[in-house]
Amino acid sequence: MGTMCGRFAVTTDPALLAQKIQALDESAAKDAPPTNYNVAPTTTISSVVKRHTEPDDESTRRVRSMRWGLIPPWVKTAEGGGPDTKGPLLINARADKVTSSPAFRNSAKNKRCLIPMDGWYEWKGQKGEKTPYYMYGADGELLFMAGLWTTWRPQGAPRDAPPLLSCTIITTDAAGPLAEIHDRMPLTISAPDWDRWMDPDAPIDEGLLRGHGDLDRIAVREVSRLVNSVRNNGPELIEPAEPAEPEEPGLF
Repeated sequence: MGTMCGRFAVTTDPALLAQKIQALDESAAKDAPPTNYNVAPTTTISSVVKRHTEPDDESTRRVRSMRWGLIPPWVKTAEGGGPDTKGPLLINARADKVTSSPAFRNSAKNKRCLIPMDGWYEWKGQKGEKTPYYMYGADGELLFMAGLWTTWRPQGAPRDAPPLLSCTIITTDAAGPLAEIHDRMPLTISAPDWDRWMDPDAPIDEGLLRGHGDLDRIAVREVSRLVNSVRNNGPELIEPAEPAEPEEPGLF
């Protein structure tokens, strides 16, 4: 099966998101469109982290803009000064591999984040005949996916140059009705566990990695094939699919 969670929808502006979850807004709002119904890999998205301002203070929630597709710190600098991104996009990380995979294990120690979204898309069926589905919060509230993030700096950059922030969405085995559509799904984290998941001073919570967070909040509907093209972007992408035209009744 293809990669899991390769497209999703976000309709909440970063500043509003920060207000909603009582976080500092450190997003570069100009980088991330406030509404995007067809978020694709390498896009700038909003991510939630917990960090310290001073070494001894309480860590607090912050909303930050990040590139979707993790760029580990060791990635070489390309000619234009950006990261050399010839390798895999690292948009997803398997829950059972995050603590052992060289690409993810450092982030798993103290750079865990949440990726907020209205919902995500998945395709079911054979090539050429794939039907898109949209999985979303049935209560109309955002879903928060477990993620990992990291910082990357070009070779020779001054220490105080702002780094490139990038992230990946953790996936797990699909459960319940979602398993009929795809074998993987993003790992949801429910609100009471957010701070424990993001805590920069505590080791990763293996129980959350094995859980299914907000599974009971997720509903599924078939949507239009408009989502198949990244060029399409609007609320019609998440509308229920039009039923097939009924056939003309046979004439007597």
